[in-house]
Amino acid sequence: MAGKDQAAESSVRQMEGKGVSLAGAFSLGRGATLSMRPVQWTKSLLVFLPLAFSVNERWSSDEMGLLGELLLRALAGGLIFCALSGAVYIINDIFDRERDREHPRKCKRPIASGELPLAAAATTAAVLLALSLTGSFLMGIGFGIVGIAFLAMNLSYSSFLKRVIILDTMVVSAGYLLRVLAGALIIDVTVSPWLYTTIGLGALFIALSKRHSELKAAGTNAPSQRAVLGQYSEEFLGQLVSITSASTLVAYALYTFSARNVPPDHSLMLTVPFVVFGLFRYLYLVNHTTDAESPELVIIKDKPLIIDIVLWVATALIILVLNR
Repeated sequence: MAGKDQAAESSVRQMEGKGVSLAGAFSLGRGATLSMRPVQWTKSLLVFLPLAFSVNERWSSDEMGLLGELLLRALAGGLIFCALSGAVYIINDIFDRERDREHPRKCKRPIASGELPLAAAATTAAVLLALSLTGSFLMGIGFGIVGIAFLAMNLSYSSFLKRVIILDTMVVSAGYLLRVLAGALIIDVTVSPWLYTTIGLGALFIALSKRHSELKAAGTNAPSQRAVLGQYSEEFLGQLVSITSASTLVAYALYTFSARNVPPDHSLMLTVPFVVFGLFRYLYLVNHTTDAESPELVIIKDKPLIIDIVLWVATALIILVLNR
């Protein structure tokens, strides 16, 4: 009997140890996944933008098969950028862990809270970088170079550029542009300079709006949460947000009737009201809520904005296809 009791106790201890091990592995996996910020992977949808706005050039009986192939390539490119940006976010959280602990929301991030140890975070980032960069070059030399540029720019941002006023937001907006450029390279299409201008200015508008919301929410604690916020003021950021929102609208309007592949009857200008509403809606959220502190959540949570974006894309696609 004594031998059976000892065997039973040993079995229980093994099960308990296994439970602890599984719980620890789950915690590490959860921490690594959250540190990759899956909610921000929506930015990788920009990889599909060149394909969407060149659909009228591909939509023909002899290129329908090619259209499917290009869609798969764009999907692969989007997934690669999800992994690459996930690694960048982990690296950024490693750099920012001390300041994040001063932030009421960011202190709960896995690295700042200690849920994800530094060694595990660094290992996860290294694996993601190896996979994403390898995949980038397998998709094409141009795409691979853009991936390297995206990584280098973000490492520079995490190291010192995020502390340089104005340049910090310009670097963030450049990340949006690189996604669009990657999308163009992966399907070998020429994107209108006006579309690049629109995306760049729109991304700058979002980045400045984020700074405005961060400054408003943090108050006197702003410099301790993000060093560059100590150099900004709400009035100055408000002016920059107004300038970039107006410039984005003008650039998009010019794109709708001056780009090489837009319909000659200028019907794509019918999509301008959707861009007007989207910009104005975002400005409303910036000034009346603190949601713009997390732009990706604004897009996901705000139903009017979601509906507007869907209608904008659908209308643009219909016009382009009908005028192919």
